[in-house]
Amino acid sequence: MEKKELRAKYKQLREALTPVACDEKSLAIANKLLQMDIWGFETYHVFLTIEKLKEINTEYLLNILNGKDKNIVVSKSDFEASTMQHFLLTDNTTLKINSWGIPEPQNGFEVQPQQLDVVFIPLLAFDKQGNRLGYGKGFYDRFLASCKPDCLKIGLSFFEAEDALEFSGYDIPLTHCVTPNKTYRF
Repeated sequence: MEKKELRAKYKQLREALTPVACDEKSLAIANKLLQMDIWGFETYHVFLTIEKLKEINTEYLLNILNGKDKNIVVSKSDFEASTMQHFLLTDNTTLKINSWGIPEPQNGFEVQPQQLDVVFIPLLAFDKQGNRLGYGKGFYDRFLASCKPDCLKIGLSFFEAEDALEFSGYDIPLTHCVTPNKTYRF
């Protein structure tokens, strides 16, 4: 299947999920994450959920990270340049939902991608080799390319892996992907 068809398929699968199912699957993913050996690091980048797209609810993950007293970093998107700035999430950080439905920090301490140890990545689909399919704008590929080489790149998905996805040379593969039922390591 081509990327366009796969995007349509997974958007439709997500749309069919009830809010209760999204929440249950998100909690199951958070519980799978707790079983991973990834909690010895300091700085974690987390995407904030786009509710209208029925993305994984990262509130559970944020609670885990807060409970473990970790540095949490969130992004603000520049849609003209297709880039992101990253900010430390603190009690004083003001979040505002942008025109795309993405909660974003309005202020705070900027963090460089090279400072990140673990990045949790939104996606529509992924394959058994660690290739991922996002929304097609390339924001995360540009961002991940600027992270340090040993940064863990963990995709979060409601659905299991495809056998193989079409990918190009600029696509950055995942190191892991977590679903409600399984943890994949690549």
